[in-house]
Amino acid sequence: MSTPEERLAELGLTVPDVVPPVASYVPAVRTGNLVYTSGQLPMRDGTLMATGKVGGEVTAEEAYEYARQCALNAIAAVKAEIGDLSKVRRVVKVVAFISSTPDFTGQPGVANGASELFAAAFGDAGRHARSAVAAPVLPLDSPVEVEIIVEVD
Repeated sequence: MSTPEERLAELGLTVPDVVPPVASYVPAVRTGNLVYTSGQLPMRDGTLMATGKVGGEVTAEEAYEYARQCALNAIAAVKAEIGDLSKVRRVVKVVAFISSTPDFTGQPGVANGASELFAAAFGDAGRHARSAVAAPVLPLDSPVEVEIIVEVD
């Protein structure tokens, strides 16, 4: 059976370094057998991939990719907390915030960028409960932010 990192490698992805916090918080906290991540922005190589509103300056297709990057950053935060992604028993909950125009109603499709990556990385253990929430604005004018709760060994 392959590891989450091997499954990500099959997609051409590697777990990045943890994104440094942009304010006064930590990327992830473990309590008991649960790890909670802070909201992860679509940062790649230290740079926010885009700014703006989905349905405005940002297309739904672009936002899907940004949600995927947020998910990869959340995986990095979890790995930094537990050391080995094979210890993840289940992705329990995903919350995706989508900064969108008032007429945009495709938040679930954008959030699928994150959800589908978790399923690809963790298999059935990556299937989760989820909320996809519209927001008027997110930190740094990011179009997407994702936070997760995972159960670990």
